[in-house]
Amino acid sequence: MIADVPYLLLHSPLLAAAGTWGRLPALLGPDTVVPEITADDRPPYAERYAADVAAQVGALAGRVGDPLVAVPHSGAGPLLPAVLAALRDAGRQVRAAVFLDAGLPAPGSTRLDLLAGEGATAADDLRQRLAAGARFPDWTADLLAGEVPDPDVVLAAVRPRGADFFAEPLPATPVPADLAAGYVQLSIHYASYAQRATALGWPVARADLGHLAALAAPETVARLLDEVSPAPR
Repeated sequence: MIADVPYLLLHSPLLAAAGTWGRLPALLGPDTVVPEITADDRPPYAERYAADVAAQVGALAGRVGDPLVAVPHSGAGPLLPAVLAALRDAGRQVRAAVFLDAGLPAPGSTRLDLLAGEGATAADDLRQRLAAGARFPDWTADLLAGEVPDPDVVLAAVRPRGADFFAEPLPATPVPADLAAGYVQLSIHYASYAQRATALGWPVARADLGHLAALAAPETVARLLDEVSPAPR
């Protein structure tokens, strides 16, 4: 870990911490902070997510120091500016981040907008299914087989969402100008984000391990995080 700065692991709104991190927190060190965000169960989803993170991290004042290195996974990436603002209001400092197979901030966009940027066909398909009343993720054990050691652990942690969640505009909070950042790409679906991170001059690491590699290959993920973790400015 860079300069022994503790990591703050942020799970996707679509998947609880228990189905995201596995043994990774223990490998990253005893001061690693792992919120379990549950308050974002109704609108405004993004604001509730950020407020829940800030409340949990704020409660650790005196036990875990500042600054922190945030590690948003998957759908937590676009929420990072709102999270950072909420943490700042709670008196906590995050001056560096490593996006872990995550979307990048796009203030004002919806989650469907972001999915369309990753693949128009998949986004259109999801939009139609959501309009018909479906909820997503709708993963199965067969889909997860071979990607994670125990699909049942992931399925128990999935948090399916409906159309209003995916159509919600994300907060217009900008990324702080002094935020140092890096990127770890774990799956092909996030290649475009890794390319954008490279264009921004961030340190980037790539490994074909799968989106939920923290569960399947935590030692490798820990090494990659340390490899690209930028020193807080």
